[in-house]
Amino acid sequence: MNFQFSTAPKIVFGPDSARSIPEYAKEMGNKVCLVTGKSPQRIQWLVDALQEKGSDLHIISISGEPDTKLIAGQVTDARAMGCDVVVAVGGGSVLDAGKAIAALIPNKRDLLDYLEVVGKGQALDEKPLPLIAAPTTSGTGSEATANAVLLSAENKVKVSLRSTDMIPDIAVVDPLLTLSAPPAVTGATGLDALTQLMESFVSRFNSPMTDALCREGLRHGAKSLLKAYKDGDNVEARTDMALASLFSGITLANAKLGAVHGFAAPLGGEFKAPHGAVCAALLPYVMEINIRVLKERDPQNPALAAYTETAKILTGNNSAQAADGIEWIKDICAEMKIPGLGEIGVQEKDFKSVAAKAARASSMKGNPIELTEDELLEILEKAL
Repeated sequence: MNFQFSTAPKIVFGPDSARSIPEYAKEMGNKVCLVTGKSPQRIQWLVDALQEKGSDLHIISISGEPDTKLIAGQVTDARAMGCDVVVAVGGGSVLDAGKAIAALIPNKRDLLDYLEVVGKGQALDEKPLPLIAAPTTSGTGSEATANAVLLSAENKVKVSLRSTDMIPDIAVVDPLLTLSAPPAVTGATGLDALTQLMESFVSRFNSPMTDALCREGLRHGAKSLLKAYKDGDNVEARTDMALASLFSGITLANAKLGAVHGFAAPLGGEFKAPHGAVCAALLPYVMEINIRVLKERDPQNPALAAYTETAKILTGNNSAQAADGIEWIKDICAEMKIPGLGEIGVQEKDFKSVAAKAARASSMKGNPIELTEDELLEILEKAL
């Protein structure tokens, strides 16, 4: 029973909690690097409020998923502007960009020195700048994770800049910020949160603390994902999904993930598709293969009981078995029109390369059992 647990020093949760950001930012620094999405005007209220508090602003707009070259350039600019605090408000890509920028402004070696998989994976030399993270989608849980996912375009893979010091100093989770997320985004990001909770729950690095958060997060997510998808103005459902996403970020930061995210790293680097949709396309088949292989090679593994408990939570049926959880995921994916891997451009000729990269991905380390190449290829074939 040995484990460590890290999370944001301060979590501020609830409707209208975003109104607290300017006050917190003023306490942390004077020159604010405000990282937001492709439409900064959507948070003009925050720009005005920060300026009213006397903060000097440097605004960075992130369009699409952040890649290493973009981040390196933005870090150079923000460093030259003398930024001493970072505020990131947006979806997972924006929060990851904000976390990377906050980490790299005081850490001046080449970005590749710090990157996992494609770089040296070295520890940060200095602590990151103070960081406030506020999500506008409910999915990645990036407001509570210890890494920033960046696209390495030349290597066609997504990789992480990782340190427990990168967990935001303040996570501000305001469900009202997610009301504008369209159904497709709501569905894909919500399934990402559920995937993260499930993978953390069966991870070989789980702990009693992460298990408790996984159970609670899965309950909220299973109850409200479809409601939020069908009615984006349902504040109660949005609040449930915001909580599920937050808990998924905390659990993955401490328990790691598994094969779904192991595959998502190379697939996200090679094919243009929402991360959550890629995870959702893979999830039922990773569950299916993991359960089969665990029964064959490690029948005493506690992950089997966790899969059964997951099914009971998802279905609301205390008699459910692990297979029922798989069917629940398939059904909700169908209802939310989640595309298969073939619809995002994956072909059989890509399988060997994707499987090889997935086997090396850092996320694969948490999978409850090591999968063979044939088993990885079988997942891709089923998810096509």
